[in-house]
Amino acid sequence: MSIKPKILIITLSFLMVYSLCPARDQAPPATELAEEVHDYYVGDNSMARVSMELVDSNDRSRMRKMINLNMDIDGVRKSLIRFLEPADIAGTGFLSIEQNNGDTEQFLYLPALDRTRRIASAQKGRSFVNTDFTYEDMERRPVEDAEYEITGQETIDGRECWILEVRPVPEAASQYSLIINWIPKSIALPVKSHFFDQNDKHIKTYEVRALEKIQDIWTPVNVIMTDHKDGHKTILITESIEYNTQQVRSSLFTTRYLEDW
Repeated sequence: MSIKPKILIITLSFLMVYSLCPARDQAPPATELAEEVHDYYVGDNSMARVSMELVDSNDRSRMRKMINLNMDIDGVRKSLIRFLEPADIAGTGFLSIEQNNGDTEQFLYLPALDRTRRIASAQKGRSFVNTDFTYEDMERRPVEDAEYEITGQETIDGRECWILEVRPVPEAASQYSLIINWIPKSIALPVKSHFFDQNDKHIKTYEVRALEKIQDIWTPVNVIMTDHKDGHKTILITESIEYNTQQVRSSLFTTRYLEDW
């Protein structure tokens, strides 16, 4: 890989990095809160080195290492992930590019086949490279793709949170019927999320285990996604981070660069 950053960072879909906002005792309108989560400043760009641990129901684990690049240009978000190890996944790359119409184009590069394939809309409910995240989880959905309701509040790890229910509209073609997010009153990001399938069954849980304020941006540095159907877990740990670095350029977010391995 031609880029060799000294300090790096990851952000996965709308679930990863957001900034500080004033605490409120009065609940805001639900759609307004959803817009804050969607639009919060995550740096003009970022770079990351991240470890990924896959844990099965028998507590057997596999480790992976990856680099992630992110950039926001006029509110349009782009992301590129490159796996570095182990050997069986090294070189695999993933590119996600938001479109002005709210759709997101996704591409997966497989070095063994030496080709890139586009992820079709019908495939976005599938597992992202055998993790507990799906391709849908790897994109930031437009606010208008769902209806919202604040149903209460609860304290999570000492933080008072609003409970925000998200119900995708039929036109969004989501794999989920409901997502329940716990949003701290002072930080516009989910610290816990419950995902429900189209049969209203609770199938997955996302949790932030550790938050750090880095370059004035609150960053989840240890997160876990648990699949309740098979007891499988995916744990992501940010090893090193940097925001707003000159090493991230718009020319990196192309299928040509994705295949440059």
